[in-house]
Amino acid sequence: MKDLIRASLAIIVISGVLMYVVSLLEDTSSAGGGGTINVYNWGEYIDPELVSQFEEETGITVIYETFDSNEAMMTKIEQDGTTYDVAMPSEYAIEKMKESDLLHPIDLNKITNLENIDPYFLDLPFDPGNEYSIPYFWGTVGIAFNPSLLEGQTFETWDDLWDPTLEQEVILVDSAREVIGMGLNSLGYSLNSTDMGELREATDKLKTLGPNVKAIIGDEIVEMMRREEAAVALTWSGQAADMMWINENIDYSVPEEGSNLWFDNMIIPKTADNVDGAHEFINFMLDAEVAAQNADYVGYSTPNQAALELMDPEVTGDERFYPTEEMRERLEVYENLGLEMLGVYNELFLEFKMDMEK
Repeated sequence: MKDLIRASLAIIVISGVLMYVVSLLEDTSSAGGGGTINVYNWGEYIDPELVSQFEEETGITVIYETFDSNEAMMTKIEQDGTTYDVAMPSEYAIEKMKESDLLHPIDLNKITNLENIDPYFLDLPFDPGNEYSIPYFWGTVGIAFNPSLLEGQTFETWDDLWDPTLEQEVILVDSAREVIGMGLNSLGYSLNSTDMGELREATDKLKTLGPNVKAIIGDEIVEMMRREEAAVALTWSGQAADMMWINENIDYSVPEEGSNLWFDNMIIPKTADNVDGAHEFINFMLDAEVAAQNADYVGYSTPNQAALELMDPEVTGDERFYPTEEMRERLEVYENLGLEMLGVYNELFLEFKMDMEK
């Protein structure tokens, strides 16, 4: 009988201890001092050392996944198959996610490092008052080129890509908005055009570029340019910076007709499990030293003016990657064109790629 009583007491004590431990873990997680956050980001878009540093400083474990397009990211979040706490979409995607009620409001009182951000990048039309998003990186779409493999082309205009001497020398980034947008810009049209006549004209012109196109690819574009397997690439400014870091022969230009000025921001999806942890992560990434280290690693332009003061002036003063406000005036931000028109862009891009295979 005594053994039975002792066993019962032991079970009660152990159960009490377990309940206490579980309670402590839940309190710690809700306070943002532990637990786990799921971060969903573009490939090669954060310094891994900073993820480890965040984990050490906060006790929060980071589960990190990557996506290769805004559309893929939005679909996965909308399907709610995996719960993400922080993601880094582009401006037009943020606008669409807001319309689809996929975003959790950000408590700006918890983002104390927001004061480090250049006001130019705050309160933009796609998210007035930064109710749902916080600046992460920004940049342009342009042409990376290797003068040592060319005959003097400088790519001051988009039409330079059609030069007959560039047969099988041009790589295009595998993205409908960028490629169709380039075709539109080359004709003097807006890269946000919804005019079917303009879109048809741009697509037909792109088809004539076919003989010059070597490949339509994603992140592999950096490696191909590094190895000098192609002389020219339509790409994002950060990818161009990566190429130039590896191969000093490479240069970068934004054609005079205009191009895309893009902004990637950090958001908290509405389905986030650890909202407090998400706020901690976002605020951590806005720390001046953290942002400077991240920009040095990633190669894209940071909107963090406090970080700029800690970075190499030769980098931050390079107008190819930090264009002046005057230069930005001839650039366009992608607009949310709506699901139907986005489908049109994707169909035209597919038509162009299928024509390339003939």
